[in-house]
Amino acid sequence: MLDFEEALSQADEQTILCIGDLMLDDFVYGDVTRISPEAPTPVLVVRHSEIQIGGAGNVARNIAALGAQCILVSLIGNDDAGLTLTNALGKFDGAIVPDLVIDKARQTTRKVRFVSEHHSSHLMRADWETTAPPSPQSEAAVIAYAESAMAQAGAVVLSDYAKGTLTPRVIRAVIEAARRHGKPVVVDPKGHDYSVYRGATLITPNRQELGAAVHRPVSTEAEIAEAAAELSHVVASEAVLVTRSEEGMTLHLQGHGPIHVPAYPVKVRDVSGAGDTVAAVMAVLLALRAPFESAMRAANAAAAVVVGKRGTATVSLAELRHRILPAAALAPEDKIVFDWSLLDERFKEWRRAGLRIGFTNGCFDLLHRGHIRLLAEARAACDRLVVGLNSDASTRRLKGNGRPINPTESRAEVLAALEAVDLVVVFEEDTPLELIKRVQPAVLVKGADYKPDEVVGREEVEALGGTLVLVDLVPGHSTTNMVRRSAESAS
Repeated sequence: MLDFEEALSQADEQTILCIGDLMLDDFVYGDVTRISPEAPTPVLVVRHSEIQIGGAGNVARNIAALGAQCILVSLIGNDDAGLTLTNALGKFDGAIVPDLVIDKARQTTRKVRFVSEHHSSHLMRADWETTAPPSPQSEAAVIAYAESAMAQAGAVVLSDYAKGTLTPRVIRAVIEAARRHGKPVVVDPKGHDYSVYRGATLITPNRQELGAAVHRPVSTEAEIAEAAAELSHVVASEAVLVTRSEEGMTLHLQGHGPIHVPAYPVKVRDVSGAGDTVAAVMAVLLALRAPFESAMRAANAAAAVVVGKRGTATVSLAELRHRILPAAALAPEDKIVFDWSLLDERFKEWRRAGLRIGFTNGCFDLLHRGHIRLLAEARAACDRLVVGLNSDASTRRLKGNGRPINPTESRAEVLAALEAVDLVVVFEEDTPLELIKRVQPAVLVKGADYKPDEVVGREEVEALGGTLVLVDLVPGHSTTNMVRRSAESAS
């Protein structure tokens, strides 16, 4: 495990200040089966839509998903999109504290993306936005919010989408205030003149943005390293992190040689917002005083997680830790799911193929012979077996202090390595009821120590035409007994 593991465990002690362009991301998903008779354009038959908090808001969402608090400062208009964003941010229970300046002369940025589910490709995007500079009064209000929050922030993120929030006046005021307080500043930049970011700690351009900023080729790793060094000199930054999509990342750190890391192999579903995730992870880890290289490797892992999801997505602490496992443990990683938003797509593929989905659940703390029989017989009753795994907190509430013996990631990996298991889904609740409702299995499997009317989810499964299967236990095998015997022998 890399040396930021200890730092990540302290993420909930940090507050990150994020200033930038907030926007409403609207994803419309459907299927394209014909061309319009009115014009040579595809017709998207809409199946469903999703609304997400985008731009600087997605940076804030990622910070909150990592366990830290985020103070979000931005501009919105006096319109429906601004109201939707305000209401959505209010649902984070204090994990995101929105300090939003309402500028009646502006329009809240809204982006609607039309996506073909069958091909996982974007067909078109429609934008509503105002990119003109805000009024001097709005600029002053943004600066006042940022300066008032600076003392309690561990790091600052400038999320620049060139929509007007981060004017040169705002950028200079924030960077100078951060330097006075000794806070690192992470900039996700936009535009061609990066001199406005002078004095920031870290700049995170992508390859194309880097080339445009320094007016030199950036095709090879050597060219990227040279361009990053030049940009670092121009903006007097401590470091430059260049994101290179499927080719990974390059870090330039003053006084050190360039560091290139490859991207994780992953099925890319959507790259929207990946840069937001990188900025968020870097800010949280720099606030925790993690080394730049360790922070970069964490950000690289986090980007691999979010591009495997649809829409502007976030990465949780558990997902990040899981992705950074040693290479030898990566074989079963596609079987483990922490983020339930990934389930629908997986189940859709299985159901399209006519596969019968089974479900069982447990803590599976110390895997023993009884567990193996349960899982084997469960798999024999279906085509694909989903195992609901109690999280550490859920296990502790169920089994008491001192449990689990093994953390969530370890228990999930052991289960995923078994041939009988097709998917491991971690749940935080005391029972798997909500997960069962999401899975809608055709077969629900539990040990025969349960009576049918005691099995959580039985009524829901049977109401959908599914069946309950009770598997005989192996006498004398239970994790609780194993722990007790171990304690007795030790004493």
